[in-house]
Amino acid sequence: MRVLVTGGAGFLGSHLCERLLALKHEVICLDNLFTGRKRNIYHLLNHPGFEFIRHDVVDPFKCEVDQIYNLACPASPVHYQYNAIKTVKTSVMGAINCLGLAKRINARILQASTSEVYGDPDVHPQTEAYRGNVNPIGPRACYDEGKRCAETLFFDYHRQNGVDIRVVRIFNTYGPRMMADDGRVVSNFIVQALHGAPITIYGDGSQTRSFCYVDDLVEGFVRFMDQKETIGPMNLGNPREFTMLELAELILKMTGSKSSIQFRPLPQDDPKQRKPDISVAKEVIRWEPAVELEEGLEKTIAYFAKEY
Repeated sequence: MRVLVTGGAGFLGSHLCERLLALKHEVICLDNLFTGRKRNIYHLLNHPGFEFIRHDVVDPFKCEVDQIYNLACPASPVHYQYNAIKTVKTSVMGAINCLGLAKRINARILQASTSEVYGDPDVHPQTEAYRGNVNPIGPRACYDEGKRCAETLFFDYHRQNGVDIRVVRIFNTYGPRMMADDGRVVSNFIVQALHGAPITIYGDGSQTRSFCYVDDLVEGFVRFMDQKETIGPMNLGNPREFTMLELAELILKMTGSKSSIQFRPLPQDDPKQRKPDISVAKEVIRWEPAVELEEGLEKTIAYFAKEY
């Protein structure tokens, strides 16, 4: 098949492009390189089945494909708060443009949504039925509400126009090709540890996250896209939960770093707990993460040690 991946030069997108090429698909990678990087796809540029187009999903575009993966959107607080209005436009207008294309060419389309649609959750772990606890006017709302609106658009295009959609809600994911300055906790801690800088923990370190290695997530993407049983939404993430302090101590141990740990105030609306219920993914696509945190961190630490 011919497959379009928007945001294809980003952290997740570049790994997805690799996987789709390995499955013998032709891949069109569309990215404006705001947070995506050409270095993530250099090794693919000469592949006969790969094509890169520099373009912003906010602006309309045309192509002939069988499937569309819409991954275009800055996904870390540092980047999505840098230009909040642009972030909302990317989620909302990008979804409209991708869905319009899918409607015209009769392509199946997957939306990379996020666990941030659950906000600072009152329900733990989070199931797909939970409607969330999001502050619509806070500093994180550009991302949270942008993704929520994108989900609305996907389901309305499905109900009104019969577009063949898939909506996946991604929980914290990590691995090689993360950006060193994106403000995400895994990359922050690893870079700080490797440089001997203090490990900065926001809050008292008791807030939790669940970390899924990128290869596991991409496997879930492909399985979900290729099945016909459900359109979603479907949680994809690792249900093994860690506190920020546990993660920091594990990274210090694995890197052999002598970095100290510093505690700083918790940012507004930062979720205190985050853990996916993946019962739907287990049942429908027979998926659950295979890579343990220690194994995934070893590969990620090696990447950052080489690159930075």
